[in-house]
Amino acid sequence: MQRNYARAKGAVATKPYTLLRQALTRTDRVAVVKYALRGRERLGLLRPVGEALSIQGLHWDDEIRSPAELAPPETDVSEKEIEGALTLMETMTVDSLTDLDVTDHYTEALTEVIEAKAEHRQPAAPEAERGEAAPVVDLMAALEASVAKAKESRGESGGPATVHEMPKPKKTAAKKTTAKKTAAKKTAAKKTTRRKTA
Repeated sequence: MQRNYARAKGAVATKPYTLLRQALTRTDRVAVVKYALRGRERLGLLRPVGEALSIQGLHWDDEIRSPAELAPPETDVSEKEIEGALTLMETMTVDSLTDLDVTDHYTEALTEVIEAKAEHRQPAAPEAERGEAAPVVDLMAALEASVAKAKESRGESGGPATVHEMPKPKKTAAKKTTAKKTAAKKTAAKKTTRRKTA
């Protein structure tokens, strides 16, 4: 998202600008707005940043390609997994936008590389190379570990996350029968093809 700062032009605009900024700050809200830029109407997210208002550009519906080709194949998700995801979301929720970590780590790393080259030294190793990532056993284990870590970082008490083995799906008699019928049809189709070619 592109971010620009909205300006109050002239003495007449100063009071409404300040009023809107203070109202958004006090209620800890953001606003979705339409604005004109380069001869075109655009959509944006307006929020207070310090003593100014910031507009972050958003896309119109027709500017976003269909996600159908990107969607993963359908998969079964258990109720326990959904509850684990909801618990994780709850522990990661913040009370204010100022509590979010919105640091541009890419730019920080790039700046470090440029400064290191200018000073003829090796840049600091990336965070990923400093520590080893823990192996993920399954989705439930990852969710439970994330919930425990989030609670620990907030100072909430709670026992360690537990790992549960996921039950393997049982094949039903109907699936076995369908598989046998499909195999029989394939065999019959091969025999028909051989007769035609002979």
